[in-house]
Amino acid sequence: MRLVISPVLLLLLLLAGPAVWAQRITFSGRVTETNGQPVPFASVFVRGTSQGATADDKGHYELTLTGPAQDTLTASAIGFAPLKKAIASKAGRQTVNFVLSSGGVALGEVVVRPYENPAYRILRRVDANRRRNQKTSLTAYDYDSYARNELLINNLPDQLSRRKLLRQITAVADTLGLERDANGRPVVPIFASEVLSHYYQNNEPLRQREEVAKTQMHGAAPREGSVVSQIMGSSFQDWDFYRNWIRIVGKDFISPIAEGWKFSYEYELQDSLMVGDDYCYKLKVTPRRPQDLAFKGTIWITTDTYALRKLDVEVSTQANLNFIEQIAVRQELAPTEAGPWLPTVTRFAIGIRPTKGSTGVLARISTVYSNFRVNQPRPLAFYDKPLEIAADAYDVPAGYFAANRPDTLSRQEQLTLVVLDTVRQLPAVRSVLELADIVVNGYYPLGKIDAGPILATLGYNNIEGVRLRLGFRTSTEWSRDWQLRPYLAYGTQDGRFKYGLRVQRVIERRHWTVANFEHRHDIDQVALLDNDYALENPLFEAAARLGNISNSRPLLRDLTSVSVQSDLFRGFTQRVMLRRQQFQPLYPFAYYTREPRPGNPTDTDFTLSEVVLESRYARDEVLVANNQNRRTAVGLKRWPVFTVRYTLGLNNLLGSDFRYQKFNLLIDHSLRLGQLGRTTYRIDAGYIPSTVPYPVLKSHLGNQSVFYNAGAYNLMRYFEFVSDRYAGLQLEHQFGGFLTNSLPGIKQLNWRLVATTNLLWGSVSDANRRIIPTFDPVTGQPLPTFQSLGRVPYAEVGYGIENIFKIVRVDFLHRLTYRTRPEARNFGVKLSLKFSL
Repeated sequence: MRLVISPVLLLLLLLAGPAVWAQRITFSGRVTETNGQPVPFASVFVRGTSQGATADDKGHYELTLTGPAQDTLTASAIGFAPLKKAIASKAGRQTVNFVLSSGGVALGEVVVRPYENPAYRILRRVDANRRRNQKTSLTAYDYDSYARNELLINNLPDQLSRRKLLRQITAVADTLGLERDANGRPVVPIFASEVLSHYYQNNEPLRQREEVAKTQMHGAAPREGSVVSQIMGSSFQDWDFYRNWIRIVGKDFISPIAEGWKFSYEYELQDSLMVGDDYCYKLKVTPRRPQDLAFKGTIWITTDTYALRKLDVEVSTQANLNFIEQIAVRQELAPTEAGPWLPTVTRFAIGIRPTKGSTGVLARISTVYSNFRVNQPRPLAFYDKPLEIAADAYDVPAGYFAANRPDTLSRQEQLTLVVLDTVRQLPAVRSVLELADIVVNGYYPLGKIDAGPILATLGYNNIEGVRLRLGFRTSTEWSRDWQLRPYLAYGTQDGRFKYGLRVQRVIERRHWTVANFEHRHDIDQVALLDNDYALENPLFEAAARLGNISNSRPLLRDLTSVSVQSDLFRGFTQRVMLRRQQFQPLYPFAYYTREPRPGNPTDTDFTLSEVVLESRYARDEVLVANNQNRRTAVGLKRWPVFTVRYTLGLNNLLGSDFRYQKFNLLIDHSLRLGQLGRTTYRIDAGYIPSTVPYPVLKSHLGNQSVFYNAGAYNLMRYFEFVSDRYAGLQLEHQFGGFLTNSLPGIKQLNWRLVATTNLLWGSVSDANRRIIPTFDPVTGQPLPTFQSLGRVPYAEVGYGIENIFKIVRVDFLHRLTYRTRPEARNFGVKLSLKFSL
């Protein structure tokens, strides 16, 4: 039998085809429980097809159907009975809401077979396709970026909320209808910012650049031009979940699609559904150990390319973190024309609360990416300045952001900005981030000057007695390119005034060309000379200058220096310094001025005139210059930082007494070692092939204080060893929650293990030993001498626990060599305080 279709019938079918076979209907609505609460991430779909959508965390969904007409939509979620609803087949937009009732699942006979978790097969395919889907496979890419940031204070106690300023802000928020929290307490917005920029990245070698076109801040925002204001919403936070580790607030979190996923996560295949135009597997992810720095939530993987399409995760409240109440990340991605996927939206929230019932801070960052261009690299010199702020970036016409935002503000977001703009005229509230900067740097702001450092204001030692010190630095309100740092000090016991002045001039910011002048007349210690890089712990530095400092060889030092530094290219900084120093030892000291032989002339004071050349190379360091005349590193460095320094002492110049050379190499690096934690090491090596008194040689930094210092040899006495050739290795490994997260009774404390090793090789030439006479030529008394290392290196090892009461670290240290020396300490316990998340 032949089927014959008449021309008229064929024409009718063709005309009816678009209506019958290609209808396009958009449904939207909300999925809730019977009590009105939203059902987050519910599935809305047409049974028997691949068409469906997932609701957001507030139960809202949107689904567009194409193809043959349908008459039923179904909504379902775990723990609820599925619900079907009839729908009309007319084209256009329709609203369909679902109210789900809780329901159980009747299980039939369960047959257990030795098959693996079906999610594992999907994750293996993600691994196999990682290279073609990951954005690092692109040569380069760039895009437009819009970032919105909000900072809010929540859980305000009644006493605090009644304070005048917060009461005024709360009144404005209530009047405008800003929602309160679940306990009825006000959520007080502090500031918000919006940034429109264009971001560029080159992948090999890694280079980044962001050009900020417009930025607008609301409320009690940080100073315009400060580092905080510049990087708020910057794209330098790289949310690449294809990487094994995601760096957040200085911590490493393992990605749910990391290459070692099976050792860190449990997975459950929950559904297969449409996400936009992509059919995806929906996987639930949970950490194997709740204390681990890992995520829980949902990821969506495309069924054809096995790419990460969407991610909605948060960090467990049981994770080994301090002060963190919430970390949540939502991200959506889209494929580029070259294949690899790039994010289109990233939303990040972090809540910080010092204690369970205390006032907390909530930060929310939303970033929308658009107008992608891929595989169009720029010359490497283009990336030399990683952050470029347009001259008119802060001149924002009224309504500019409303017209140029790529997304739509929710009603609460709109109200938040209105509240902030309204309260901006109230007495200023200092930004929490700016306040933290003040605490770290130790200065108190007083308009055009900042008084401090606070820790140096009052001290005591056996040479000066009570030491009083007053000082300040000028702020950017005085000058953006100049900074002055004068101070005046007085010792009640020695009756001497000490003083100092530093002047800095920023000549050119693109290559960070900076000139410095310093003059200082003050008491110093031989044990602390040439150890500036190691005096990074303010508690240790203050302790080292207190008490009995005679054993560390005190001296009166006059220092005058002029220096200039500039970046030749990205990451490669050159510095030239001319320096003159005069030393007047305050302890018995002498050296031969001619051939070292008893009876020959000696002297006690000496003068040095030096030229110092320094090169520093940090391959992937991103430095952002701010209006406070300094640069701040942002992002994570994966390569070592090398510093090479050459010092030439010039004889008979400006009264100089010696001609000598010094060579020094410093290497700093931090390595992620997977689940084992992070290792940081420092290599410090030097060579002085000249004959000079021991104060000019390298005095290795010991530590006789109770405070641990990672830059010192913590069981070595002050001035215990001196070298003219040396090599040191200082290594610290932070295990994080490794081991302690799995120990019953211990894991709840969130303690973290740490291990340290310090090794030092060194020696002193015979010529540098002979230049110091054995006896004082005036009094005939034996002169204090110095010691050097022998063939065996100095070695100490340590182990400890950090995060005790969230801020205390205790190190237990063992000295392995030179244990029989007088006053040698072979075991010690050191404390340190650190606010670590």
